[in-house]
Amino acid sequence: MADTPRFDRLAAAAARYGEASLDNYALVRSLAEKVSTGFCRYLGSGKKCVFLVPAEGPFAPVDHGSGAFSVSGKGFLPLAPIKFGLAVRVSDTGDWIRIVLAAEKQGPDLDVSIIGGRDFSFRLPVEDERLQDFFAVLFEHLTDWFNDRADHYADGSYGGGGMGFEFIHADEDQV
Repeated sequence: MADTPRFDRLAAAAARYGEASLDNYALVRSLAEKVSTGFCRYLGSGKKCVFLVPAEGPFAPVDHGSGAFSVSGKGFLPLAPIKFGLAVRVSDTGDWIRIVLAAEKQGPDLDVSIIGGRDFSFRLPVEDERLQDFFAVLFEHLTDWFNDRADHYADGSYGGGGMGFEFIHADEDQV
């Protein structure tokens, strides 16, 4: 090792980091795509009802591909937790809500946080049965948010606070 030039050692360390960051991105993206397609099936909608969207900023209910992930456009792919958004159709009239998720590998697990909600762990590799459990958590998160606010209103209060949801309306021909 002492005979190896410092630059070569630095380049080897950077290459190792690059491989790990690419593995991290691939792991999170694979889960995100499974969640996007599987949650729509879980909801039982006859229409496309879940899209991967950016975690922050403007979004439309269309698949944003790699642009849905917080590491997109960062140049050297950072080795860090990754956020992404899910646009979920919540009505037959074109209303959508964005849920933001953050995922990070912790040893043999992939931990996913619903921003403003619960945390959830997947043992790697991710199994279909565990995905179904996660879909139930996402569904509960959404329905609780709507029901809690409607209950607060019925009790004479708007409830205050939020869970980070953003609504948009998109006409059928936009989706």
